[in-house]
Amino acid sequence: MPIEMEPTVPATVDLNDAVAKFMSAFEAFKTSNDQRLAEIETRMGADVVTTDKVDRINAELDEQKRRMDGLLKKSIRPVLGETKSYGDDTHRSAFHSYMRRGETSALASLEAKSLSGATGADGGYLIPKITEDTILTRMAALSPIRSIATVLPMAGASFKKPVTKSAPTTGWVGETDARPETTNQQIDELEIPAMELYAMPAATQSLLDDAAIDVDAWIAEEVRIAFAEQESAAFVAGDGNKKPKGFTTYPTVANTSWTWGNIGTVGTGVSGDFAASDPGDAILDLVYAVKAGYRQNGKFVMNRKTQAEIRKMKDADGNYLWQPSAQPGGSASLFNFQIVESEDMPDIAADSLSVAFGDFHRGYVIVDRLGVRVLRDPFSAKPYVLFYTTKRVGGAVQDFDAIKFLQFT
Repeated sequence: MPIEMEPTVPATVDLNDAVAKFMSAFEAFKTSNDQRLAEIETRMGADVVTTDKVDRINAELDEQKRRMDGLLKKSIRPVLGETKSYGDDTHRSAFHSYMRRGETSALASLEAKSLSGATGADGGYLIPKITEDTILTRMAALSPIRSIATVLPMAGASFKKPVTKSAPTTGWVGETDARPETTNQQIDELEIPAMELYAMPAATQSLLDDAAIDVDAWIAEEVRIAFAEQESAAFVAGDGNKKPKGFTTYPTVANTSWTWGNIGTVGTGVSGDFAASDPGDAILDLVYAVKAGYRQNGKFVMNRKTQAEIRKMKDADGNYLWQPSAQPGGSASLFNFQIVESEDMPDIAADSLSVAFGDFHRGYVIVDRLGVRVLRDPFSAKPYVLFYTTKRVGGAVQDFDAIKFLQFT
């Protein structure tokens, strides 16, 4: 089935109105949750009506946040009828001829001159560089882990990087003191293979023949969401088999016994839940389990359901720990650290790793092999023309001390 086209003229959106409604809902949530907490203290249990009201407003907050995110994403989508000026007009013109009519001679000649390995015989043609950059930029807005991790380009089949497992022993000595022998610095090699990710949007030939349609914008819009959804899941929970290795799939160990190659965990003290008394203490313990050098750029990663539970928590002074962003497209915060929403993070359950915290820029690395390829297929799904689009991407933890988990155990 072909992917449905968005309107060629983007709808006017009122993000300020969406933010105002979200903040109003949050104030209503706080009022109702305060009532629920007061009932628990005075009656040894909250009234069912009050609890249902809190849950309903909590769900409304999530829906308002989804609406704001949707409006923001829609506002940055390209206008399909818009004509832009690009530096490499020769490549762009040849690419348009290939996309619209299947003409390959111009593209094949260009890629032969540039000694490109991505020729038609290898499964497609390179899209223009400006279109590739557009795809990657917009994917960063949709892929939560890509937006906070280190992202590096590469030209080979895999990325190799030396990583320091332990520093050499150092110390202070006097002018005439003996210099004790120091231990050697331990260095390991991190190798990240680039795995192939594909999407296959479809269009009718009449759409492609329409001169008003910007082919570059169309292909970028069609593949960015498919790519972002697939890679986002892999960066969190990928097993490393034909896909990147997600940070939740590495071995874990209690943070007090942390060693290189494992990710440290802090327990909540209750299986599948937060503690009934002072539940925010476990989150604070998680923050301070991360070293100060990493904590300065620390970010929380969790899904919406976990946020809904944390949203109800207060500190000892009665202030809510979770605070919303007052700006469109902004992120909520927890203990003044940004919350990054990733729906691929696990829900709260027994022994689950539902909350991650740390410096993901230093902890996780994503590698993009340069070049996105497109293979035009007018035969497999007539009367539609399929565009088999591929890119190669890899991901892995590069610093095991930069990320910690809150484990519900």
